[in-house]
Amino acid sequence: MIMNFLEQMKSRYTVKKYDPKGNLSEDTVQQLKDILHLSPSSINSQPWNFVFVNDDETKRQLAEASYFNKEKILDSSVLIVFQVIKTPEDFEKQIEENLPEGSVNYYRNFVQPKGTAGIRAWMEHQVYLSLGILLSACAAMGIDSTPMEGIEADQYDAILNNTAYETLFAVTLGKRDENDINHPSHTPKRRLDMEKVIIGR
Repeated sequence: MIMNFLEQMKSRYTVKKYDPKGNLSEDTVQQLKDILHLSPSSINSQPWNFVFVNDDETKRQLAEASYFNKEKILDSSVLIVFQVIKTPEDFEKQIEENLPEGSVNYYRNFVQPKGTAGIRAWMEHQVYLSLGILLSACAAMGIDSTPMEGIEADQYDAILNNTAYETLFAVTLGKRDENDINHPSHTPKRRLDMEKVIIGR
């Protein structure tokens, strides 16, 4: 099974062109929702929202606020918008209501003293952990994906009107077009030599 997952990770890539007819089933989308719900975060803080966008009109509006990612969004099956809690005050209320005292004390002693900018950065790091979970799940499930920071986050916020959260990035899901130039058969994967990034001590 480990070898199978390794092969799946070798074959996954960032899709540049989707087949607009490659829709994901409702069951598959639900599985991805369940997987994201199980994402890990420091002290189980979960400072996030994952907004699944299926409505064509909303997708169209978000596509217009996505620079060169417009066509990917329009042709994909599902768009997921990853958002972070907007204010430390709202986040602190959430953890005080949902986490054990030890976890809250960790936050108060080690995160809160960093100030607003430090808290914000720490929360954003947790959201990015969930991105890794999603992309790994998609590789295992044979779902094509595209993580995107090339979006107008403030416009996304206005369109989605999720006032307690702010957009960080988005991911499109679906089925790649057979002629996608970014497929490894056309554009082989390029990574730094393993010896440069995997260090043994």
